[in-house]
Amino acid sequence: MRPFLKTRTMAAGLLGLSAAFGYPASAAMADEIIENPVAVFSGLDKITGRIISFDVYIGETVQFGALQVTPKVCHTRPATENPLTTGFVQVDEITLNNEVRRIFSGWMYAASPGLSGVEHPVYDVWLTDCKTSSAVPPPANYDGPPVTQETPADQDPLAGPDDGSQGGIKVPSAKP
Repeated sequence: MRPFLKTRTMAAGLLGLSAAFGYPASAAMADEIIENPVAVFSGLDKITGRIISFDVYIGETVQFGALQVTPKVCHTRPATENPLTTGFVQVDEITLNNEVRRIFSGWMYAASPGLSGVEHPVYDVWLTDCKTSSAVPPPANYDGPPVTQETPADQDPLAGPDDGSQGGIKVPSAKP
């Protein structure tokens, strides 16, 4: 048997075994990727020692110090799967001569920021999470994945309206 056919037969056998034991095939695994509209980054300013977290919409460019951060995609997996947060990000540096120079273009992994973060002499940037909403409104020309409405921090999303009604029925207030 030629090596190519042997490898192909083994791969088909492994896919068959994985399906027989309930493991999804690679095509099914690709369907479980969730595209998020917001990438969450942390940035370290090495001069002041401050670490800040900032949200960036997909396709939007945000400036952090002398760096411009542009996420192209931000993927997560369903809550029932092992966590894996990845994003394809481009980072440009604005030099002292006002020239823009690309210093990073590639995948960042939230689980291993030391492996995929951007280490600059003054600023460090790394991906921490992907979200479906943000307190920051999307840019005017945003055309990425759909954004869900964010619930304010002081409001319970399951509590319902504050007007004392529940589906048109007046609910009595709680007794002290």
